[in-house]
Amino acid sequence: MLSQSNVRRIKAGVSVEELAEDIARRGLLQGLSVRAVLNDDGTETGMYEIPAGGRRFQALALLVKQKRLARTAPIPCILREAGSDILAEDDSLAENMQRVAVHPLDQFRAFVMLREKGQGDEAIAAAFFVTPQVVKQRLKLASVAPALLDVYAEDGMTLEQLMAFTVNPDHARQMQVWDVISSSWNKEPFQIRRMLTETSVRATDRRAVFVGAEAYEAAGGTVLRDLFQGDDGGWLEDVALLDRLVADRLQAEAEAISSEGWKWIEVALDLPYGYSHGLRRLSGDPAPLSDEEGTSHAALLAEYRALEGEYAGQDEIPEEVDARLGELEQAMEAIEARPLIFDPDEVTRAGAFVTLDRSGQLSVYRGYVRPEDEPRAETAVQDGSEAGAVQMGQGGDVGLSALGHVDSDANAHVGTIITSGGHPLGAGLPEDEDDGALKPLPERLVQELTAHRTLALREALGRSPDVALTLLLMKLVGDTFHSAGAASGGCLEASVRQVYLPAQAPDLKDSAVAIAVDDRHAAWEADLPLGDDAVLWDYLTVLDQGSRLLLLAHCLSFGVNALHEKVNPYGAGISASGLTRRIAQADRLAQAVDLDMVVAGWEPTFDTYLNRVPKARILEAVREAKGEGTAQLLDHLKKGEMATEAERLLKGSGWLPEALRRADLAALDGEDRVEGQGADSGSEALENVSDADLPAFLTDDLPPAAEAMMAAE
Repeated sequence: MLSQSNVRRIKAGVSVEELAEDIARRGLLQGLSVRAVLNDDGTETGMYEIPAGGRRFQALALLVKQKRLARTAPIPCILREAGSDILAEDDSLAENMQRVAVHPLDQFRAFVMLREKGQGDEAIAAAFFVTPQVVKQRLKLASVAPALLDVYAEDGMTLEQLMAFTVNPDHARQMQVWDVISSSWNKEPFQIRRMLTETSVRATDRRAVFVGAEAYEAAGGTVLRDLFQGDDGGWLEDVALLDRLVADRLQAEAEAISSEGWKWIEVALDLPYGYSHGLRRLSGDPAPLSDEEGTSHAALLAEYRALEGEYAGQDEIPEEVDARLGELEQAMEAIEARPLIFDPDEVTRAGAFVTLDRSGQLSVYRGYVRPEDEPRAETAVQDGSEAGAVQMGQGGDVGLSALGHVDSDANAHVGTIITSGGHPLGAGLPEDEDDGALKPLPERLVQELTAHRTLALREALGRSPDVALTLLLMKLVGDTFHSAGAASGGCLEASVRQVYLPAQAPDLKDSAVAIAVDDRHAAWEADLPLGDDAVLWDYLTVLDQGSRLLLLAHCLSFGVNALHEKVNPYGAGISASGLTRRIAQADRLAQAVDLDMVVAGWEPTFDTYLNRVPKARILEAVREAKGEGTAQLLDHLKKGEMATEAERLLKGSGWLPEALRRADLAALDGEDRVEGQGADSGSEALENVSDADLPAFLTDDLPPAAEAMMAAE
C-alpha cells in the first residue's frame, strides 16, 4: 500500500503513464523501499507500506490493470525493519534529494551512442517520450567542438550559448568565435550566431530567393540551419557558388531575351541610383489581351465583385475570404500588367537591362536608346542642345549608360556586375597605417557622402518651389550677364543637366530620399503628356500656378550638383576655385531649404563611415558627440572594435561629418549646437557617461590617468 510518509506530494509534471510505458519496455530498474505495517500492539499486519517508490508502485498497478503485468509478478523490494531508527519520511526525502540528475551533456552524448548503435531518431524519441525534433536538437548539441563541450560541462558557458554554436558545424570556426567571445563583454547567443554566419548569406537574401535553395544544394552548396529557433530557411554558406549561380541564370535569361531583337542587353545584379542617365526611353503600346486572358480576367473580376457584395454590410470579413480577395487582386494585376510592344525599327537600335529587384524576382527593363545609337537625322537636330531629346527614366525602367554594348549582328553580350558593398575591397585603412594623426577623409568616402547630400538637396528643392525659382533666376542672371559665348541653338539657353552620381554608397538607391524623388518623378511622368510638344505646351499653359511651380522645382532639382570631385589642375574636369564655389553655393541652398542630413536618413555606421576612416577620426566623432571622457574609453581598442562600439554610442546622437554639415550651423559651438550638426560636447556630455552607456570591457586595461579622470567624474 502507498504510505502517507512519502514526502512527494506535489504531482505537477509527474506522469505515471509514461513511467508505466518505460517499465513495460525495459522492466523495473529500481526496487521499492517498503516497511511492515504494524498493529496498535506492535505486531506486523502482513501489509507493507511504500514510503519511497510510490510512483513506481502506481505505474506497476496501472500495468496490472491494463493486463500487461501479472498480479503475481515478483517486484524487488528493499525491506526496512519496522523498528528502525531511520524514519520513513527520512528514507523518502533521502531517495529524492540524494538523487543527482544526469548532466545535459551526458544526455546529449547518450543519444549519440544510441544512434551509433542502430537506434533511429524516431525510436529514441519514443523511448524517452520526446519529439523527434528534440532528439535532433540533442544530437546537434553533441556535435559541437569537443573543447566547447568541455567548457559547457565545467559551466563555462550556458546552454543557450552552446545551442548558438550549432549553427555552423565547422569546429575550427566555432573555436575562433569562442576565443573572441570569451574575452568580450557581449556573449549573447545572437552575437555568437551572427559571427558564425557572417560569411554566409541568409536564405531570404534576394540572390538566394532568385536561385532557390534546391538548385543551390543540387550544385553542391551547403545550408546552415538553426534547430533551436526560427531561421527563415537558414544561411547559404558558399557565397561564391551562389554568386556564380545567380550570374549563370541572369545570363541565361538575357540570352533568352536576345531573341526579341534588341541591339544590346546589359546584366547587373545591382543598378545604382540614376543609372538611366543619358538614355532615351522608347514608348511602347501595351499588348492586347488574348481571348483566354480576357476570359480569365472576367471570371476573376466576377468572383471578386461577388465576394465584395456578399460581405459589403459586415463589420469584419473572415480571414479566408480576405485572403481570397487578395489572391484575386494579385491574379488580376498579373493579367493587367501587359508587356509593351515597341516599333521593330526602334528595337534594332535599343537595348534592355536584366537585373534583380529587392524581393529576388527577375526584372527586365526594355527599350533604352544610347546617344550613339540615335539615327543620324535625329542626332543632327540634338547636337544643338545639351539635354537634347534624352529622357531620364526613374524608378524601375533604368540602366547603366556607362556599360558597353554589342552589335545587332551578335546574339547578346552579357556582363554580370557584382560589387562588394559598392566600393573596392580594403577601402578602410590598415591597422598598421593608422598612426593616430587626423588625416583628411578618403576621397571615395567624401564623394559618397556628398552624393547622399546631393540627392537629399534634390528631394528638398523639389518641394520648395520658391527656393527653386530663386535658384533658377540666379542661374539665368549668371548666364545673361556673364555669357561665355553665343548660343548654338534653341530659343533659350537655360537647361537642367541631370547629374549622375558616380560614387555612392550601395544603400543610397533604397534610402528614403531616393524613394521620395522616384515617387515624385513617377507621379509627374504619369500626368505629363510626353512625346508631343504641342500637347505638352497646352497642358503646361492651363496648369495652375502652384502645380507649375512644383513642376519647376522638381525639374530643377535634377540639376543640383553638390558633389565633391577630384580637382584636375590641367584643365579637364573642375578647377579648385570651381569646386569651392560649388560647395559654397550648395551650402547656401542647404540653408535655404533647411536641410538636415539626420532627418534625411544618414547616420554614422560601421559601413557608411566609421570603418572607412582612421582611428583618430572615430575618436573625433565620439568626442564631439559624447565628450572627451567617452572618447578616452575607446582609444585603447583595435580599429574594428572601436568602430563597432562607436556606432552604438553615436546612434541617435545626430552627429555628422564635416562634409554633411551646414556651414551656418557648424559655426555654432557648445550649447548652441543643434541636432544634425554634431551633438553634446564638453561637460554636458561627460555628465551623460554612465556604466549603462558603456560595456564593461571598455574599462579594462585603462591607464591610471583615465581611471582617475573617470573617478573624478
